[in-house]
Amino acid sequence: MTLTANFLLAGVGGQGTLLASDIVADVGMHLGADVKKSEVHGMSQRGGAVTSHVRWGETVSSPLCEKGAVDYFVAQEMLEALRWMEFLKPGGTLLLSVQQIIPTSTVYGNDLYPADERVISLVKQAAGKVLLIDAKKIAEELGNARVANSVLLGALSAQMEMTAEAWLEVIVARVPQKHVELNRKAFFVGREGNWLI
Repeated sequence: MTLTANFLLAGVGGQGTLLASDIVADVGMHLGADVKKSEVHGMSQRGGAVTSHVRWGETVSSPLCEKGAVDYFVAQEMLEALRWMEFLKPGGTLLLSVQQIIPTSTVYGNDLYPADERVISLVKQAAGKVLLIDAKKIAEELGNARVANSVLLGALSAQMEMTAEAWLEVIVARVPQKHVELNRKAFFVGREGNWLI
């Protein structure tokens, strides 16, 4: 039986959203699913929003998830979680990294960045399950902020009640050889953590 799941990954340019979505797609293929992926990254080099839809199934006709159909939403930044919450299905799982990347509209304009407590309150109302993960801090403590994605992917793998092997095989193939061991550690920190709020 093929695992069916819809994923949305959202972040800001430079956070590795596209690499993370490539890993999610490759894991689905590794498990024998039909996989489709779509991404938007036009402004990624300027700190703009980056999103990627990944769909697993026996037969997947469209790479895009409909609003209200996402099973697992990986939000790498607080404001991006709010921006895309309408895609999460009722009872869906949100993995939220507690990182703030302040947009220029709040730096040079009149917009206000919402307080963390406000973001968390709003997403808890919409999601069936919220995992709050300080992925960047964990990654920095491990020695490299760039492995925050592996922390989040580890947490995602645990929510899907899947073994680590398929995920690690793909991560090892996707990351530079010199960073494999660090990514492996980050993955297991994410996988073994108790992030549920």
